[in-house]
Amino acid sequence: MTANAFQNITQIETSLWEAADQLRANSNLTATEYSLPVLGVIFLRHATNRYRSALQAIEADQAAGAMPKRPLGKADFIKRRALMLPEAARYDVLMDLPSGASLGGALVAAMNAIEADFPPLQGSLPKDYDRFDNKLLENLLRCFDSQALRTATGDVFGRIYEYFLMKFAMQGAQDNGEFFTPPSLVQTLVNVIEPDHGVVTDLACGSGGMFVQSSHFIEQEGFETMKRVTFYGQEKTPTTIRLAKMNLAVHGLEGDIQEANTFYEDKHRLQDGRPLWGNVDFMMANPPFNVDKVDAESIKTDRRLPFGLPGVNKDKHVSNGNYLWISYFHSYLSPTGRAGFVMSSQASSAGHGEKEVRRKLVETGDVDVMIAIRSNFFYTRTVPCELWHFDRSKPAERKDQVLMLDARNVYRKVTRKIYDFSPEQQANLAAIVWLYRGQQDRFLGLVHSYLTRLGKEAAAIDAALTTFDVTLTACHTPLAAFVDSVKDITALSKDKRNGLNDAMAEWAGAATAYTADRATFVTGLAVFCKTVAKPVLINKDQHAARQIFAPLGESARGMVKQLDLLYKLAARAAQLTQELATQDEAAEFYDRRAIGKLVRLLDEARKSAVEQLKDCVYLQRQIVWLQERFPNAEMQDVLGLCKAVTRAEIEAADWSLTPGRFVGVAPVEVDADFDFEQTLRDLHLELADLNRESGELAAKIQTNFEELGI
Repeated sequence: MTANAFQNITQIETSLWEAADQLRANSNLTATEYSLPVLGVIFLRHATNRYRSALQAIEADQAAGAMPKRPLGKADFIKRRALMLPEAARYDVLMDLPSGASLGGALVAAMNAIEADFPPLQGSLPKDYDRFDNKLLENLLRCFDSQALRTATGDVFGRIYEYFLMKFAMQGAQDNGEFFTPPSLVQTLVNVIEPDHGVVTDLACGSGGMFVQSSHFIEQEGFETMKRVTFYGQEKTPTTIRLAKMNLAVHGLEGDIQEANTFYEDKHRLQDGRPLWGNVDFMMANPPFNVDKVDAESIKTDRRLPFGLPGVNKDKHVSNGNYLWISYFHSYLSPTGRAGFVMSSQASSAGHGEKEVRRKLVETGDVDVMIAIRSNFFYTRTVPCELWHFDRSKPAERKDQVLMLDARNVYRKVTRKIYDFSPEQQANLAAIVWLYRGQQDRFLGLVHSYLTRLGKEAAAIDAALTTFDVTLTACHTPLAAFVDSVKDITALSKDKRNGLNDAMAEWAGAATAYTADRATFVTGLAVFCKTVAKPVLINKDQHAARQIFAPLGESARGMVKQLDLLYKLAARAAQLTQELATQDEAAEFYDRRAIGKLVRLLDEARKSAVEQLKDCVYLQRQIVWLQERFPNAEMQDVLGLCKAVTRAEIEAADWSLTPGRFVGVAPVEVDADFDFEQTLRDLHLELADLNRESGELAAKIQTNFEELGI
């Protein structure tokens, strides 16, 4: 998803929250009373979207003969990760209720109908809508019925869920925990442990995001999630359990989610009666960090803590719960199990009793990959974190090694406060893990996919440039005709006429240079496209293909500047023409509306062509990033990025597992693709955020003064 798309989501989140919170204020309900009903409406909106999407896919399969035409059943929708929503629960049906109908009663009926059709949700959906005024409910439903939300995907709703949960937490509706782990971090965990079969468990499951992302991974491999895995979760907060069940259900998933405090309870049993402990194939979690009130006496003999307690204070509390979580995650694994979890960056180098537990963990040989993440990946936490990964079935040649991966310099800026990984950055980090595991073919396959995509994007450049060329000519024709028509009108301003003539001459010169460069560039692109038309799977051939495109990448950057210049010159000429045409003698030769429309069309064509060129440069950059760091398509140490370290090296570093301690500091890189316009947009976004926050703060201060009677 592009930065612009994320900016749009941020605007949607803000507007939705402002509207919903205004409705809350008018309802005289507390945030706690209001939170679940609002999240229930979001659930219905998302469930309806998924239902419609699944229905369209089913109808397309039936029309194509890939599926027989027969009455549809629940399984047809579950297969496509959707609920077969009862008609009464569909968002559009609720929106079309006649004026005066009881929306509260209709919403309660909708929730009851879903629970009746889908037992895993029994008792989980909100049903207290009858406390709301009918008009307020109507406004709330309209709030989530914009065109953007009618077509929004799961990722968008995931972010909206997270945003609303955060805002409700800040208002006291929940404790200040994390309910929704950012998808880019979950995807990174998934890419490393690859949870595609067996028992998948999250002992601090929040709103169930780990399970949802696991299902995406499984389906990308071509399998049906519920035929491959069984989900088990624990969560201590009943409200959050309801959110998790809603989240699973709306994706057509099921899971056994138990209410439990994992520090003291282990509630699950497998379907065959065996304990969950010791039998988990994949453990995933984002537990609360740095908990300091766990009763040591209650857990000192817990079998789930084979490495002992990490440290007990004078009040007989475990001084920090991080290593309790870490020990749990390891102990639940089967002999072939893998774990991936988010952890405070303090944990990897913590001392005293925590260091002793960490030493024992390292000595098992099961610590597999450590990834350092920079700050600002979470909505409610700005601190950095680390992703830990265990693998109990590491081969003998890697049993003594741990991959240290410092990804703090790998990120994409979404807003002033939020960063994430782009899909390509996620793939590139996964490719390093593949090389560490000796999976060279997967690394080469990723580079090949980039080359293939680059070939497709490069092939589309000529058409994008042609559209720009045609529009540029369409702009030039009336302006040139105007210049010719007024050349003999002596009453016109000589300075303005000369200025326009100079602008047209500069435009002509730039156009001549562009035409020559364009011809050479397009010819080179054709050669490259022919090179990658067949599979390029050998490392040497991939390097050769990259070298062929290298000068074309430079030309693409130059072409962007030329397109921008030509647009600016055309716009300048149009402006000068308009100024000259204000004089009566010239007005009849100028159509302001027509030329204004042409200039706008030229700008659109420029943006489209520039995006096409930048897409190519972006893909080229991914190939360069991988090949420059791993030229032989083999694992090697990369300063500031990665290093496979031995147990002896870890011991020498005081048993630290902090990646930055081993990989060193990366040299400063010069960004050849610095985007000045994007930087300005980022600054504008930051300013808008600051202005909005200052307005909110001023309003809050004013309210406080009024409450004090000042």
